[in-house]
Formats: sequence, structure tokens, C-alpha cells
Amino acid sequence: MVRVGVHVSIAGGIAKAVDRAAEKGCDVFQIFSRSPRGWRFNDLSAEEAMSFTTKLKKSGIGPVFDHMPYLPNLASPDEDVYKQSVSTLTAELFRCGQLQIPFLVTHLGSHRGSGQEEGLKRFVGAISTAFSETENSVELLLENTAGTKNSMGGSFEDIAAIIDSLDTERVGVCLDTCHLFGAGYELRTMEGLGTTLDEFETLIGLDRLKLVHLNDSKGELGSALDRHEHIGLGRIGEDGFRTILRNETIKSTPMVLETPIDSRRDDLGNLKVARELASS
Repeated sequence: MVRVGVHVSIAGGIAKAVDRAAEKGCDVFQIFSRSPRGWRFNDLSAEEAMSFTTKLKKSGIGPVFDHMPYLPNLASPDEDVYKQSVSTLTAELFRCGQLQIPFLVTHLGSHRGSGQEEGLKRFVGAISTAFSETENSVELLLENTAGTKNSMGGSFEDIAAIIDSLDTERVGVCLDTCHLFGAGYELRTMEGLGTTLDEFETLIGLDRLKLVHLNDSKGELGSALDRHEHIGLGRIGEDGFRTILRNETIKSTPMVLETPIDSRRDDLGNLKVARELASS
């Protein structure tokens, strides 16, 4: 059986995310621990953290994944943005510890024209600083990108270079299927998916794979387009996701859908399709 869920809202209180995940029939789920659209946030109270962790234990759902907000850029050459980004990462790692969430997903950011080498140094420095200031075991998951201009993490080589530079077991990987496809990694056939996972194993190691973001793609293979689509309705397609979801490595990894909600389909619809394709 696959372990699959969706990103759920924390509106009205972070503990309500557990209720929403249960209502949707999630095996796992992902949240933003705070508003993702600004720099400012309120600290979690002990009561809020206790309410979340107590409800989560009773639900039997897990693991849970937190996701970094939108604004931070951990590879930014701009000092003000960089400092705020490192501060946000440190705070999110601490919040995960409070909530007993074992994993925090982060985008790798953009070097903004300063170059991959400089971007890597900035990113590695940010992670090292944040880890040194948070005394917990929360694992940071590096999410691959679609290979858009100036972005970090569009290739397995990029991610491997960061992990090798950090030299810590507190770093894993979140693979997004839409981003992989956009970056030119074939997923739709057994041969293509096998080659992609073999490359990941060689450069990074499958033991580092802790989460899959299961999203179809509006863009073609290698388009560098980061636009998510409903499962089976994009360029990866139903047959492609049937291949992905029947792969033993993928099936054994928690999966979170970040698919659209519109007149065609909602979260429940995409969860149903994913489970059907996994069992067909």
C-alpha cells in the first residue's frame, strides 16, 4: 500500500491541520507551520504545540512534513534577503522540533546570477548556521527544481554537491515529479524511471530519499516549467503515473500531492486517482 496525502491548511489553528488531513483520508500530510507569504510570524505557544502533537498521535497519521515559506532564498547574493532567509530556516527547524515534525522541506533558491558555485557556498553556509543554532534532530529535505534560470537543485549533481559539502545525516531529499520532468528526467516508462533512480542512487543514495511530491506537469519533458497539474491530466499522464506508482522505491516512500484545486478535480479526487493507479 502506498502512503499518500496532501498539503493541508492550518487556518484557524495549527491543530486543525490534523483534522483536515483525517477528513481527506491522508496517510501522511504536509503543512506550512505559519503563513508562507510573509517574513513575520508569531511564535508557537506551548498550548498550540501540545494540541497539535496530541491530536496527531491519536490520528495515527504520519509522518508529517513542514514546508519552508515562499520568501526565503538560501542562495541569495543579497545580504538582507540572505540573513532573513537563514533566520527563517532556523526558526522553522525549531518549530518542527516543538511540533514533533521530523522533516522540513526547503527549496534550494536562486543564485540570482552570481553563479552555481557561489550559490552553493551561500546555501551550504545557511544550512550549517541554522543547524548549529537548533539542537534537535529535524531533518532538512532538499527539494529538486525544474531547472529554471539561475535556480539551484535542477540536477542530481547540484543536490549531491550540497549534501557532500554539508557532511551530515540531517539532510535528505524530496523529489518532485513535476520538477524532475521539467528538468529533463524521464519518468513515464520503466526504463526511463529506472535510469533516473539509478542516477539518483549513484550520485546521492536512495537512503536519502524521504519524500516524493507527486504532481503532474503542464510542461513538456525538459521544458524547465514548474507548473503542477492534476495526476494523469498533464504531460506525465496516467500511464506515466501508473509506472511511477508501481515502482517499489517510490511505493515505499511517503508521497504528498500538491496538485491544483479547480472545477475538474479537488484533493480527494487526486488522492483517489493516485491510489487507483498504484493498485491497477
